[in-house]
Amino acid sequence: MCRWLAYSGNPLQLETVLFNAKHSLIDQSLHSRLGHTTTNGDGFGIGWYGHPTDIPFRYRCIQPAWSDRNLREAARAIHAPMFVAHVRAATDTPSQETNCHPFRHGRWLFAHNGLVRNYPAVRRDLMVAIAPELFPSIEGSTDSEVLFFLALTFGLELAPVTALERMVAFVEETGRRHGVDEPLNMTVCATDGEQIVAARYSSERQSRSLFHNTSFRHLHELYPDDPRIAMAGQDAFLVLSEPLADLPGWWQEIPESTVMVARGGEIEQFPFEPQVA
Repeated sequence: MCRWLAYSGNPLQLETVLFNAKHSLIDQSLHSRLGHTTTNGDGFGIGWYGHPTDIPFRYRCIQPAWSDRNLREAARAIHAPMFVAHVRAATDTPSQETNCHPFRHGRWLFAHNGLVRNYPAVRRDLMVAIAPELFPSIEGSTDSEVLFFLALTFGLELAPVTALERMVAFVEETGRRHGVDEPLNMTVCATDGEQIVAARYSSERQSRSLFHNTSFRHLHELYPDDPRIAMAGQDAFLVLSEPLADLPGWWQEIPESTVMVARGGEIEQFPFEPQVA
């Protein structure tokens, strides 16, 4: 499928996690250890915020992430307090720039790993449910972008967790109406520059992998001489498909059917329970 990560904390140079870590996102694009596919070479994207209230910047490309020299230059130049990065393995839809994550609407960025099963059969019903005022903003053909615009339709900008739960319930109901037994598998990230909302859920309760860092305050005590930890600060939060390094005590797997919300150094975890709107 895909691999992604999202970060919030002190401004961090993007190459720290995209290139420099032992099992960086670029390494995962070639040698994923926990993904459904080993190679994720059908395009990539990064989205970052200069200021929480600004519309985020994006750079997306259909080339494999490991061969894009401009990405390496950008990752070296950009320092951001919040960003999302994604490497894609396409399912059902073509490799094109508009299908590369993260997707953007206003201040919101959205990234997804997984799939809507039998998407061609349910695509029309899902798209018809998107709010008319949002529909013109859809650029690509992926199930992931449709999930994003459904979440916006169900109130992502006002109540992110509830909107994601309503989106999932609608996708599952639509899929089962079309005879799809396990309609959805996902890890998703949505952020507006002030918070990161990350959910792990699947209809079959066997979701793709998802991890987050443990307390950076604790990590400072465990690894006082590691400059990467010092740079991020004590309130940093990183959520990602696969750990970046094999450091004991650094990573914790997010449980099945769980959503995490990170905002201003506070991290909360809740059961993820799809609910009909």
